[in-house]
Amino acid sequence: MFCSNCGRANVDGSAFCIQCGRPLAVAVPIPASGTPVLAAVTGPQLFYAGFWLRFVAYLIDTAILGIVYVVLFVVVIFASGVAAMLRNLPENPTPDMFLRGAFVFAILALIAITTVITWLYYAWMESSPSQGTLGKMALGLIVTDMQYQPVSFARASGRFFGKFITGLIPFFIGYIMAGFTAKKQALHDMIASCLVLRKT
Repeated sequence: MFCSNCGRANVDGSAFCIQCGRPLAVAVPIPASGTPVLAAVTGPQLFYAGFWLRFVAYLIDTAILGIVYVVLFVVVIFASGVAAMLRNLPENPTPDMFLRGAFVFAILALIAITTVITWLYYAWMESSPSQGTLGKMALGLIVTDMQYQPVSFARASGRFFGKFITGLIPFFIGYIMAGFTAKKQALHDMIASCLVLRKT
């Protein structure tokens, strides 16, 4: 059993974490959707997190990452020489002028770097003791495996890359599944065998 606060492994059945002293959550039967899935001794109950809560958390994370990407964009544009190239373009540039090496390199570099940053942000935060990104933390959400235990970096990475498959489903159905599946799982949650829970 792992502590949801500090991530320390504890003996199954323990009431409190041996490292930080926080109450430990223990699994209880789930008679119906919306019923608490975990109960902690003198601690908060945990429920499955629905679509809208997760969507708001996503918006918060997107805003945070957006600020990082704007700074990164400016750095890459100037470091690659694209800024100088754009300043020297004639009044009516032809499309082939935008296919020069510096411009293409800058675009490819931005795609690669932003993908890596986004992956590390989600996978590292969701496998950390906080068990969630800054957006999830703001709304009291955590990511666990199907046994309500913290996830590893590898599983969190699988959940992140599973979103690429989720995104292929038309009309965002893969994401909307979090609103009507029994355990409020989106498609990428099912792929990685994860749950998103809400503290109350």
